[in-house]
Amino acid sequence: MTTRVGILGAAGRMGKMLIEAIAESPDSVVLAAALERPESTLQGADAGELIGSGAIGVVVSADLAAALQRIDVLIDFTTPDATLESARLCADAGVAMVVGTTGLSSSQEAEFRSHGSRIALCKASNFSSGVNVAFKLIAEAARAMGDDVDIDIIEAHHRHKVDAPSGTALSMGEVVADTLGRDLSQVAVYGREGQTGARPREQIGFATIRGGDIVGDHTVLFAADGERLEITHKASSRMAFARGAVRAAAWVAQQPAGCYDMQDVLGFREKAL
Repeated sequence: MTTRVGILGAAGRMGKMLIEAIAESPDSVVLAAALERPESTLQGADAGELIGSGAIGVVVSADLAAALQRIDVLIDFTTPDATLESARLCADAGVAMVVGTTGLSSSQEAEFRSHGSRIALCKASNFSSGVNVAFKLIAEAARAMGDDVDIDIIEAHHRHKVDAPSGTALSMGEVVADTLGRDLSQVAVYGREGQTGARPREQIGFATIRGGDIVGDHTVLFAADGERLEITHKASSRMAFARGAVRAAAWVAQQPAGCYDMQDVLGFREKAL
């Protein structure tokens, strides 16, 4: 069965990667719509030209409502406000979504997830298979080392990233907190300066680096007396995220309504969250 995919933000860095990933994917996944903002100068261009592959017969458009009539899944790596609007339209049209947008507030996240009662939603802070394997390893390390270690999360991204800490870093913090029965909102520390005193054991620290063209580095540090464990994932290309998102699109198109993430796609869980 062929999965027809639409891409929101097709002319952006991630959008172009997604187009390329679909072009490299099996024939069971095809690009059926490429969407951009109404003010984009690329309106009317062929999506294939965006990646230098030649015309593929999919024209860049701003008409999401029309596109939803010819796709099975919409992939959205845009902004919180744009993602919420596209989710409302997808829910009305019965079109599944794959969402990599980060930076949603708690109320925005709740509104987004509410649409899972009508359509299948797959949202993840990171669609890389390697990162999602790292999530499993982090949970196992937290479970084994428990309250005998201090835990910090260090992340680095390119200078243009607008949110901090990254969505992936926050997800890693949630994995640790959930495993240890902590409330991340109560124990997270996002910066240290001055006379902070000795750290409480339950604290989960975050350190953020922004610079250059770093695609994405994440390390979870488990520091004990006499030893430390570091679980690190480094991305050298956004293509790892794009391929994972396309894999998720093919998977979520076959799922009933519900809220899923990449852990479900990879078979690490048996049911929706």
